[in-house]
Amino acid sequence: MAAANRCAFERHRHAVRDAHAKSNGLLIGELAVHANLPPELRQGIFAEARSYHVVARLSSAPGDIHSDKIPAPRGFALKVMGVEGERLSPGIAGANQDFLMVNFPVLAFGTIPKYKQMLALLEANSHAPDTFQRLVAGTARGAKELVQALGMEPGATLEGLARDNYHPLGETYHTQAAIRFGDYIAKLALAPKSAEVRTLTGQPLTEVHDACMRDAVSAFFAEHGAEYELSAQLCVDLAAMPVEDAAVRWSEARSPHCPIATLRFPPQPTATPQRQVYGDDVLSFNPWNGIEAHRPLGGIMRIRRAAYERSSAYRHTMNARPRTEPSQPSDIPD
Repeated sequence: MAAANRCAFERHRHAVRDAHAKSNGLLIGELAVHANLPPELRQGIFAEARSYHVVARLSSAPGDIHSDKIPAPRGFALKVMGVEGERLSPGIAGANQDFLMVNFPVLAFGTIPKYKQMLALLEANSHAPDTFQRLVAGTARGAKELVQALGMEPGATLEGLARDNYHPLGETYHTQAAIRFGDYIAKLALAPKSAEVRTLTGQPLTEVHDACMRDAVSAFFAEHGAEYELSAQLCVDLAAMPVEDAAVRWSEARSPHCPIATLRFPPQPTATPQRQVYGDDVLSFNPWNGIEAHRPLGGIMRIRRAAYERSSAYRHTMNARPRTEPSQPSDIPD
């Protein structure tokens, strides 16, 4: 991953993230924890009804900058500001809690050996011509439809390759891997709540071009605000709901997602030059930037600790930018 990141730097003469390199918007909002939650949900930063300032970065998953004509998973990274608790990474300044989510509930390569095995394929595809990458996605969508027509469930790998260019604001986002949830273990999900974003669910973008995701997000928030519902799915059976393999989907029948907070964004500019530079070059998101009550769990999460720190250090060094943690909304430029 480091080698691929260095290659991306030489192509652009600018360092980017080695995952979710392309920003589709930077948002300022508020996370309101619900009142009267049952005891099992009153955990960590959700222990009491209160509101937090947040900043969110919407992104595309590849570790390089590609045209939006190529379907790809989309990311939603959430930074909750001003949280209390024992820090996971005291070396990271500030008092924030990061939750990193993708618009698919599982990670296709959910263990370190599986991820290592598939990394070469992923990187080869990411460096292939755009026309080939679009062909791979189209073939995967056809295979997925055939599998579903036969009454079978498509695997995580096929689902990941078959992503369509749906509007990113209508998607539901997931932590994919497990996290500590106070006295429990959970996965989190973020789903559209307000009518304006619910209508975008499953809606393909009408105009697909190199930066259509960024432009769609920017156009929406120029006129509308948005609400999302954050929910927690508790682990009730470690055998059926494993922590060490993030490719296994946890059963909603065994343990449904339970709402714990509402995320609100007012209308705002999301892709000004100032925000784009701040989100790309200054801001960092890391699942290990947070408190012990929400410790990342499983092998993939553990190895992310080293990978994210290396990537962030390289990006900030090569771009000659300080790494800073915002403490209030005014730290985010308009």
